[in-house]
Amino acid sequence: MENATPSSSSDQTHLMDYNYLALVLGVALILAIILGNTLVCLSVLTEHSLKTATNYFIISLAVADLLLAVLVLPLYVYSEFLGGIWTLSTSVCDALMTMDVMLCTASILNLCAISVDRYIAVVVPLKYNRNQFSVRQLVLITATWVLSLGVASPVIFGLNQVPNRDPALCKLEDDRFVVYSSICSFFVPCPVMLFLYYWMFRGLRRWSSRSRSRAHRLGRRRLSLHLSSALHRAKDTTAGSPEKVVFTVPPVSPASPTTLSMAAPRGAPPTEQNQDGTVMTADSDPVTNQMDSVSDAEPTGGREGSSRRENGLKRNATRRGRRSSKTSRVSGRERKAMKVLPVVVGVFLACWTPFFTVHVAKVLCRSCDIGPTLISVVTWLGYVNSAVNPVIYTVFNTEFRNVFHKLLCSRT
Repeated sequence: MENATPSSSSDQTHLMDYNYLALVLGVALILAIILGNTLVCLSVLTEHSLKTATNYFIISLAVADLLLAVLVLPLYVYSEFLGGIWTLSTSVCDALMTMDVMLCTASILNLCAISVDRYIAVVVPLKYNRNQFSVRQLVLITATWVLSLGVASPVIFGLNQVPNRDPALCKLEDDRFVVYSSICSFFVPCPVMLFLYYWMFRGLRRWSSRSRSRAHRLGRRRLSLHLSSALHRAKDTTAGSPEKVVFTVPPVSPASPTTLSMAAPRGAPPTEQNQDGTVMTADSDPVTNQMDSVSDAEPTGGREGSSRRENGLKRNATRRGRRSSKTSRVSGRERKAMKVLPVVVGVFLACWTPFFTVHVAKVLCRSCDIGPTLISVVTWLGYVNSAVNPVIYTVFNTEFRNVFHKLLCSRT
């Protein structure tokens, strides 16, 4: 390790070796990560409408990025400012490497956990409770941090203490651990996340196709019903003998919801009530007319049975409609993710693929010329993802954007 000497020429040479660009960019990156992820945490914790199950994953991701900005980036920026020279003890270096691996892994695994949660919300929406933090989500978040600690723990337990170690460099000394941590942190979670997003796209596309098909069938059914009703009315008008439809109404008050009210068309004869409580009308609504005009000679008891069957069918249709409405409501919310997912996957791959590819290639390919400049660039690119995460997961969300504006304005 080279230190500055008292001579003025050596001091000038040493000052020229300082990387001021790394200092400026590093400080800006740290502030951006802290500001963005702090706003995310405050938004979820202070706004009741944002306290949803999915947003707790967003908090876990924001905490990982915040810890990275507070515990790892200051020391890394300091080392980059000195031209990559490490001036602190090797124990501090091992702690830094442990936190670096753990928090980067936690950030990536949290992205993977978010994809798992959204996959469940899209594919099985009726089993997904959006407004309640369930055991499944707690297990996912806990597993994210436990796995991250497990991946990084060998460094703090002495794996980095190798013979002939250069104290002027702070890096992972064991090449096998570099490959192992890269597989656990990236090369396994990344395909899982892509696979889940692929099936999420398929689920959303299938839901859209089903909705269009259901709407088309419903439209044809309504059209057939209206045509049938019009034909029956035309037939009755031609015959000159309006059909009498009989309904048996129980003795309830007019305000009762079980009272059957029929609106006679303009020009139709008024309704008549017999002594036995039977109401007779000259015409009926299209649905009842189609169901009860099969036989003009059907007895009253048969019509009572038809009315009961009709009411049962309506109740079943109402239940199916409620279930369908809930499915449509949940899938409709998650359908907005289709606009964000390409950005999420694209930025994630752009930031982290070069980092892990270069580090693994340096270990496996001894003949490859991979210099410190390339390693520094891909490392910075990976850290940038922690600043971009709040933008991807919150700025595209109108609720988050409004809360951000409220928090910033209230403090200014």
